[in-house]
Amino acid sequence: MPMSSAPEPLLAATQRQLLHRVASEQADARAPSLVAAVARDGQTVWSAGRGRAVGPARAPADDIGGGAAPGAGTADGGGRVTLGEAGRPGPDTQYRIGSITKTFTAVLVLRLRDEGRLSLADPLDRHVPGTAVGDSTIAQLLAHLGGITAETPPPWWERVAGSEHATLDEAVGPDPRRFRPGRRHHYSNVGFAVLGELVARLRGMSWAQALDRELLAPLGLTRTTGAPMAPHAQGYAVHPHADVLLPEPAHDAGVMAPAGQLWSTVTDLVRWMAVLGGHSDAVLSLDTLAEMREPAAVEADSGEWQLGAGLGLQLIRRPNGLGGPSGQRGLAGTSTVFVGHGGSMPGFVAAAWSRPGGTAAVALSNATSGVAVGELTLDLIDSVDALQPSLPTEWLPGPLVDGDTLDVTGVWYWGPAPYIVTLRGDGTLVLTPQGRYGRASRLRPGPAAGTWTGLDGYFAGETLVLGRDASGRLTNLELASFVFTRRPYAPADRIPGGVDPHGWQ
Repeated sequence: MPMSSAPEPLLAATQRQLLHRVASEQADARAPSLVAAVARDGQTVWSAGRGRAVGPARAPADDIGGGAAPGAGTADGGGRVTLGEAGRPGPDTQYRIGSITKTFTAVLVLRLRDEGRLSLADPLDRHVPGTAVGDSTIAQLLAHLGGITAETPPPWWERVAGSEHATLDEAVGPDPRRFRPGRRHHYSNVGFAVLGELVARLRGMSWAQALDRELLAPLGLTRTTGAPMAPHAQGYAVHPHADVLLPEPAHDAGVMAPAGQLWSTVTDLVRWMAVLGGHSDAVLSLDTLAEMREPAAVEADSGEWQLGAGLGLQLIRRPNGLGGPSGQRGLAGTSTVFVGHGGSMPGFVAAAWSRPGGTAAVALSNATSGVAVGELTLDLIDSVDALQPSLPTEWLPGPLVDGDTLDVTGVWYWGPAPYIVTLRGDGTLVLTPQGRYGRASRLRPGPAAGTWTGLDGYFAGETLVLGRDASGRLTNLELASFVFTRRPYAPADRIPGGVDPHGWQ
């Protein structure tokens, strides 16, 4: 599915407000540098960078990459960074993206599922035998429901060379179980190292090779790499009580790479979010991408859930000020679920979030902590959708449909409860309750003629079939054993359990 034509440019006033938000975050958080981008319809509509402490002239001896960005700040004889105007970050400046790497690993796993190479219900042992977490299913590992440890045994893997945990068994550790599988959401970096090994085993190549062949190369993500490539930012810690910097190490993560290895740019991540947000089916079907975005686990310790997980994706649920992709205000009491992921490694924080099918934003900074890139991206999305709502897609008449399909539309009754069935131009049906309560659902044409399959809500995955009398006249719809008729409880012979013979009284 190709992406749509170029989105409407942002107005100067909108761009100014976005820049002010980014500039305020960089200044208030004392970020060495900060770069952000906003996308619509899967394409960048705005980007900006602030700060000039992008990188030193020479990398630390244990750095996995070489050199600083051309024109970046330089280091004096004592190693102190001096700033240059040409060192400002831009959309092509690489930053380490940490756990956003997990979204790439998850897509690699889902591609294997779609090819029939595995089932998400398979225990890990079926494909990667002999680990200490083999009873966790692949779906549980993707959604952080595997019940396994968050981190490797000491030393902390993010600040040491991958050789410190040279094998998967060393990274998993001898006693990784923290909860029974499926009991609760417990974020696990180790779980994604295991999933990376799963990809490598089934593909017969390394996780990095599979990543490049199946995702990076087909999508043209040439600035998303396992090691930094100039121009790239140097990671820093900012002193909590003084305006000075400490360079952070940037090691190769070894077997932990599938959990947090990658470097990327806002330009590449906008392209990647176009995939995760459902604008492109270039590497994964839209149905599978929608499955990844469905809540599989939530963190509900404090009541109504706000944070959750899909399959390799993080979810943030926020009360509606802004309800949807077009920016209309949502109904009171409703909420929007944003999809994406955050990331961090020593010296870096990253965030990429999207309304499914709507506006997306990416933010990257070279600071170990203190820069609220997640809140920043959500604020950028809300600002764009409030200041400059996307224009609704023009209505166009749909293709011609046969009379049998048109007969399905109109008013139906489930018992006494009225529903309306409408037909969309893309061939889907929409079942909408007309009372205060009911079960709405969208349905698309099913595998057999005259059937439809539920896409969401209570009837997701269920099949709608048409009921006809001896003459072939359409008399009822049956959906998951629920019978809908043209009149309340009539015809009686179609109602499960029958109807009182005296009728309405």
